[in-house]
Amino acid sequence: MKKTKPANLLDLIAKKKNGIPLTLNEINSLVSDYTLGIIPDYQMASFLMAVYFRGMDDIEILDYTKALMNSGDVIKFSKMKYRPVDKHSTGGVGDKVSIPLAALVAACGAPVPMISGRGLGHTGGTLDKLESIPGFNVNLSMEEFKSLVVRYGLALGGQTSTLVPADKKIYALRDVTETVDSIPLIVGSILSKKLAEGAQSFVFDVKAGSGAFMKDEHQATVLAKALVSMTKQFKKKSVALVTDMSQPLGNTIGNSLEIIESIELLKGNGPDDTLELVVIMGAYMLLMSGVVKNRIEGERKIIKSIQDKTGLMKFGEIIKAQKGNPVVIDDYDLLPQAKYKKVLKASQSGYIEKIDALDVGLASVYLGAGRESLESIIDPAVGFWVHKKVGDKVTANTPIITICYNDKSKMEKALIDLKKAIIFSDKVIDSPQLIKSVIEDA
Repeated sequence: MKKTKPANLLDLIAKKKNGIPLTLNEINSLVSDYTLGIIPDYQMASFLMAVYFRGMDDIEILDYTKALMNSGDVIKFSKMKYRPVDKHSTGGVGDKVSIPLAALVAACGAPVPMISGRGLGHTGGTLDKLESIPGFNVNLSMEEFKSLVVRYGLALGGQTSTLVPADKKIYALRDVTETVDSIPLIVGSILSKKLAEGAQSFVFDVKAGSGAFMKDEHQATVLAKALVSMTKQFKKKSVALVTDMSQPLGNTIGNSLEIIESIELLKGNGPDDTLELVVIMGAYMLLMSGVVKNRIEGERKIIKSIQDKTGLMKFGEIIKAQKGNPVVIDDYDLLPQAKYKKVLKASQSGYIEKIDALDVGLASVYLGAGRESLESIIDPAVGFWVHKKVGDKVTANTPIITICYNDKSKMEKALIDLKKAIIFSDKVIDSPQLIKSVIEDA
């Protein structure tokens, strides 16, 4: 990043505080100066708070996203048969969709350059899950990342120090200044990284519900529309799905356990909700990449890749290419294993009215499967098997959740939140709608 003339940040803060849009040069200077350490944290925090309350117009968001993206390396792929495509989720509990999805889409011919993140708080991270595979390396240089996509059609890596460094620094400040949930800042953060990784098309999975970043469906929809609209400004294709996160996704929560569930899905044994998202998102990715001509053809192609095991083979191939042990596909004992198990059973007969995703997510953090801070060390072996979902009929003492743990005191703390998460009803309960809406690039 080139050093620019320092911005008069007090003037910029005042402009934004009064709702006056910033110019391209002002935004470029702001991002550059903060990344280079010219602007102190306390002044940038004031600016972020002004954005939080005043927002940004579309031109400002576009300029801000470009400034973040151009703060470091930008990957460009030479002409490929199909357009590189990626998926982003705003995060949730039990959300392992990215792992089987990437393998299946790549197996169908679409290049997938996937930059993912780590878990923080009650939401899990794709990188932590992949690192539970012995030897799997997610710390790829940009050259290694690009080479894997070209050779295998897939790379699963994390953000490097040279990929959108401005966003990395600004996000850390947003995290400690309560400005994370600002839609302009969210859009800039997500899109800058996705554009810098070289993808040309995107599927956004915006979660809504207690375990999601956006609790309210309306706000999640606003974010989904903003992501699609801004992606169009960059002349890229995108689709956004607003999906349910009122209960955990799939049947597992925890890093090693979610790898097992991902592999089982690739073998044709995945839970219905995770499978539904993988098939629909995969179809959109294949459509936007140019592999298929319509979504129905895309769904059929993804399902066929599960049935003929080409998705499973692609996952094994990328595990080996990224220095992991591909034998885990056939031998789950090679993955980290918890020493103990405890079964939480239904306290009464009836129907499951609620399995609160936030409470389950917090319980997973207490157990050691998640992070309370960036410095926290996770235990890849621990987690939960969820045997029943909202709407299921149960009798007293029916197993609801199996807790896999290594530390009894942590398990007992987690158990408090798990018990709070589950609510029973005497009345028939409908399962929540998984996909609430789809926003397509018009």
